[in-house]
Amino acid sequence: MKFNIKSVLVIANLSKPHAERITEEIRDYLEQQGIEVVAFGFRGKTADPELDHYDLAISLGGDGTVLYSSRIVCAREIPILPVNLGDFGFITEVTQDEWRDAFERYRNGQIEAGPRLLIDVSVERNGRKIAAYIGLNDAVVSAAGISKIVKLTVRLREASLGRYRADGMIVATPTGSTAYSAAAGGPILYPEMDALILNPICPFTLSHRPIVLPPDEVVTMSVDDDQRTSVMMTVDGQSELQLEPGDRITVRTASRKAYIIRSNKRTFYEVLRSKLNWSGGPDA
Repeated sequence: MKFNIKSVLVIANLSKPHAERITEEIRDYLEQQGIEVVAFGFRGKTADPELDHYDLAISLGGDGTVLYSSRIVCAREIPILPVNLGDFGFITEVTQDEWRDAFERYRNGQIEAGPRLLIDVSVERNGRKIAAYIGLNDAVVSAAGISKIVKLTVRLREASLGRYRADGMIVATPTGSTAYSAAAGGPILYPEMDALILNPICPFTLSHRPIVLPPDEVVTMSVDDDQRTSVMMTVDGQSELQLEPGDRITVRTASRKAYIIRSNKRTFYEVLRSKLNWSGGPDA
């Protein structure tokens, strides 16, 4: 199945080397083929661009740029071609030298945009919703200070998991399973699976282990009253909110998904092997 691409949004992290040059390369190449190109460049935190309808978004940067791009375009389910301006990442499998080939293969139906689960994160305070976020990687509740234990009561839809004393709690998607959750000892999931990971960070009780949950599960974390440190929440490491005792954080699978174009040059497992330095030999 070929895709009729008439308009493309380029989201470029201009703090990355060569971002401006490659943005212009993309513009020149696509406009020569009669494709409208709108470029949105940013450095650091910025206001999101206003979205029209686009047939494709091209993310220029690293995995963090893809996380940002996914939140912008997911409401319209615009597929993302992630181009890494370094080597390649867990999400950005396409290198800067491969974008033309990846674009043409996608347009000709030779590679696909795989669906990625997103999470809806909401925070209630005194019975009133005060914040809501969309995430592609994870939601993390942790201490705002250094080396401080937080106390959280965690519930699922039909069961209480009890009270956790830990450095924090991660609720991760399969895409986010290779990020903070992996560093905290969580399992690595294939990124297009439908599942959630509940992963305590350095729990005080060693029997508290990571859990893989079905996609229809709902995780509720309540901030206990007797905290010795301030508590904060981050979503995808990019959106943050200071929490207060009594706040309730709810994480569930979002009704929409992100669509990330796969590379035909390497599989997810090859990326894992490279990034995690799996030798497969006697010294592994």
